[in-house]
Amino acid sequence: MALTDTAVRRAVAKKKSYKMYDSGGLFLLVMPNGGKWWRFKYRYNNKEKLLSLGTYPDITLKAARDRRDLERRKLADKIDPAINRKAVKAAWVDSQANSFDVVAREWIDKQSAVWSPSNTNKIKRHLELNIFPWLGQRPIADITPPELLANLRRMEVRGAVGAAHRVLQTCGQIFRYAVATGRATRDPASDLRGALQAMPKEKHRAAVTDPEAIGSLLRALHSYHGSIIIRCALRFAPLTFVRPGELRKAEWKEINFDKAEWNIPAERMKMREPHLVPLSQQAVEVLRELYPMTGRGEFLFPSPRSIKRPMSDNAVLSAMRRMGIPKDEMTGHGFRAMARTVLDEVLHVRPDYIEHQLAHAVRDPNGRAYNRTAHLDERRKMMQQWADYLDGLRQKF
Repeated sequence: MALTDTAVRRAVAKKKSYKMYDSGGLFLLVMPNGGKWWRFKYRYNNKEKLLSLGTYPDITLKAARDRRDLERRKLADKIDPAINRKAVKAAWVDSQANSFDVVAREWIDKQSAVWSPSNTNKIKRHLELNIFPWLGQRPIADITPPELLANLRRMEVRGAVGAAHRVLQTCGQIFRYAVATGRATRDPASDLRGALQAMPKEKHRAAVTDPEAIGSLLRALHSYHGSIIIRCALRFAPLTFVRPGELRKAEWKEINFDKAEWNIPAERMKMREPHLVPLSQQAVEVLRELYPMTGRGEFLFPSPRSIKRPMSDNAVLSAMRRMGIPKDEMTGHGFRAMARTVLDEVLHVRPDYIEHQLAHAVRDPNGRAYNRTAHLDERRKMMQQWADYLDGLRQKF
């Protein structure tokens, strides 16, 4: 006799489990703990088998009958429901293991060994905001160019054209990694060349390279009437031409007065390699002037609000603007461009010495990265020559 909703609902637990049969192989297994499990009994290749169809009340009697009928149709097509379920589950697990989200995070994890933490976080954040919500759970091998383009179009609509180009480039690297590791057969991002709006022209980072203009700039920096800490930073920046972030986060434990060296740890460098900056006599003089003020703390250039934090990103830039130095004339990065140009074209220093001191990826003839002390004597001479040259311009013009 077929089951009824009332009979299923009123079924009570007993000391031993027992079965309540419906029809077509469906029955309800009532457990001693009160659990009620739907089961489907069938024969395949002359063997009796059981298949779980869920639990009551999550699966109602009607829903259990629908599931039974679905499995019976598979039997009619010569398909074993149990084997089919295992195959479907395995395919789902495989697709999740090879989803875009999983492959992308695996790729990021490998690349983060050579990326700065800020770059790693930026790339991860772009994907989490713009790609993962829509494509993250999709098997990476199944993603098509139109699907990827649809996500990038959302970025274009809100005006983030430059970011859309960078995300496309990142996705291309992820797809190529998937191909290399056997999770995909091709890179759909390569089909989107020219599909996005034109990349906005990159703003030129202003830098002064004319000798007379450099002299005028240096006089302005030396005559700054604000905070002594900012004034020291303004004088120290052109002498060392490090990146702005490396300058403002400089710590006293990194300074060796005896050797006249500044050792920047790998975690604070863009290329994730430790960097050594030989300090000229002029640079050491700036630090000796600064030390009585901030030497008991952590940072060379602490924030005016808290000595436990470095000065802000805009501290040096704001000081230059207050002095009347426009942004189209000089920026924080501009000191690097100024040094690179003048050292090469005016002082005729070997380009590899310059590039190494700029902490760029310089390779030896065998393709290996130079260590931080490579050409140290030559770079020490170069840094002193550079400081003397700047002093001459400041006094001459």
